[in-house]
Amino acid sequence: MKRSTRLCLMFAPAFALAASLAHAQEVVLKIHHFLPPGATIQKLVFEPWCEKIGKESAGKLKCQLYPSMQLGGTPPQLFDQARDGVADIVWTLPTYQAGRFMKSEVFELPFMAKSAEVGSPAFWEYIQKHSQDEFRGVKLLAAHLHDGSLFHFATKRVQTVDEMKGLKVRGPTRIGTRFLAALGVTPVQMPLPQVPEAISKGVIDGAMVPWEGTPPIKLHEIAKYALDNAPGQPKMSNSIFVIAMNPAKYDSLPADLKKVIDANSGLAWSAQIGKVFDGTTEPAKKLATAANNVFDTLAPAEYTKMQAASEVVVKEWITDVGAKGGNGQQLLDDAKALIKKHGG
Repeated sequence: MKRSTRLCLMFAPAFALAASLAHAQEVVLKIHHFLPPGATIQKLVFEPWCEKIGKESAGKLKCQLYPSMQLGGTPPQLFDQARDGVADIVWTLPTYQAGRFMKSEVFELPFMAKSAEVGSPAFWEYIQKHSQDEFRGVKLLAAHLHDGSLFHFATKRVQTVDEMKGLKVRGPTRIGTRFLAALGVTPVQMPLPQVPEAISKGVIDGAMVPWEGTPPIKLHEIAKYALDNAPGQPKMSNSIFVIAMNPAKYDSLPADLKKVIDANSGLAWSAQIGKVFDGTTEPAKKLATAANNVFDTLAPAEYTKMQAASEVVVKEWITDVGAKGGNGQQLLDDAKALIKKHGG
């Protein structure tokens, strides 16, 4: 017994060191975003991704998800939270910070991409070519669009541009609000989580939101009328999103774990996320159908009218980029060429 006790005491430090080293190899990634836990980005993007990197790292990489801004702050602050290390990884709509990501917001101009699957890889390539400077301070893991915004109105059926004039409508970003203003709408810029309360209190008459964004905030329960363009046409409005990692966190990883992150990020993941977001449209519409919502599609003449009205938004963006030393027309042309390259 005494000999057994001595052996246990002798090897105890070695066992403790081995356990400590095994634990040290485990890395927990804190992932922060602004939508509820049931949202697409968590259920269909982050959770499968976390499972995949967990398997490929033999359990060394783990995720801790923080939805609904649980780590504090507001949605416009998420990009800086990744840069500053408040979170290890964030999903954010960078243009919630108006004017900071001006070259990248070309993908938010009206009537650009017909789908997220097409627009997302184009956006990733565009960043690598033209706007990496706007994302200085973070390591980008993915960049994507959503399935395209449409109009949701609370109590009024709207089918034409003239019928929406003077209405107060939520726009997600600087470009989104400019598009609304060009249509004669009174734009109100706000992050998505604020929309339900704003509609309920009559602060706005409606909102530009993609179908993907309606279930998490239950918009289909309070906005009964939807107006969209026809399938297969470039979307009237869109928003850009990025998944960004704190660079110090990435640099702290051993080589084998960096390899896992690298293999599960970039162009391919961006395209996959776009496809996931496109796939949310029909399920969201089914929920709206069950809530007895009314769907309208823009007539060809109204679609053309919107396009013509939005030309001023494009011209203003080109001027804004030029004021910062960029060639807006060249950037726009290249963004469109990349979209075409990927099928759109």
